[in-house]
Parts: sequence; structure tokens; C-alpha cells
Amino acid sequence: MRRAILAILFGAALAGAAATGAAWAQGKAEAARPSTAAQIDFEGFHALTGEVMAYRQNRLLSLDDFQRMAMSGEALILDARSADAYAQGHIEGAVNLPFPDFTAQSLDRTIGDETRPILIYCNNNFENDVAPVVMKRIELALNIQTFVNLYGYGYRNVYELGDVVDFEDPAVRWTSG
Repeated sequence: MRRAILAILFGAALAGAAATGAAWAQGKAEAARPSTAAQIDFEGFHALTGEVMAYRQNRLLSLDDFQRMAMSGEALILDARSADAYAQGHIEGAVNLPFPDFTAQSLDRTIGDETRPILIYCNNNFENDVAPVVMKRIELALNIQTFVNLYGYGYRNVYELGDVVDFEDPAVRWTSG
């Protein structure tokens, strides 16, 4: 019986050691993984948005000024909505680069010169609130993310449509897909 008790205790000790070893190995593997702090900077984003907030105030354009700049031939109208929404309709002359696809490389390919005037708009610029311009929550409007990201990537010549318009108004120059 004493042998049986010793065998049970020995087995339990081996199982405990194995579990401790496995936990140690798992802990070591997790410690080897980099933290998101190395690649995600929420505080930096917060500081950037504060900087953009003040900068953006003088970059909101009326529809007339937006269209005047668009017709100049120098400015790029950037539509950051999804490819599907863009295909369903957009402001004439706009180029589509969906927001999730923003990288330094894709922006450079699409925009080129960092000093080029860039005109942006989003769903919330339209009063229609129907596809392809269904309104977003106002604090999450795509103009906000687009402006912050363009600025953060070094594009300082960004202007935003500051009016709410009807896309059926001929002055908007809406093109349906």
C-alpha cells in the first residue's frame, strides 16, 4: 500500500512538473512576442488628431469653392469610400482609394506630389442618406479619418467639402455607376 501511495505521489509530482514546464514555455513564447506598443501608438494618434483639428478649420470649402478647385486641373478629388460605394456613384473626376488601403505607398501612387491640392468628401456631405451615401455616425464620418491620415502621411494641402449637399443637384457633378 505504501508503494501505491508513493507511486501516486510520484505521478502527481511528475504531472505538476510537466504542467509547470508547459506554463513556463508558454510564458516564454508570449514574452517573445512583441507588444502592439511597438506598432500601434494610440497616444500619438490622439496628439495627431488634436493637431489636425486646428489645421482643418481653415480647410473646409463651400461646394462652389470645392468645384472651382476641382476644375482647376491641379487638385485631386480623393474618394476614400469603399470601391463598391464609389462604383455606385461619386463626384465626377474623383479617384478612389478606399480608406483601409491607405499606406505610404498607395497614397504616393494615387496622389504623387505631397504638395498637390487634395479634395475630400464622404457620405456625410450628402443629405440624401441613401446608397451609396448612407450617413455614418457624425463622430465617425469618413472625412475625419481621411483628413487625419492624409495629414499624418505628410499631405498638408488637404481640403474638405464643408457643405451638406444633395447629390442630385447638378452643381455637385455626381456620376452614377
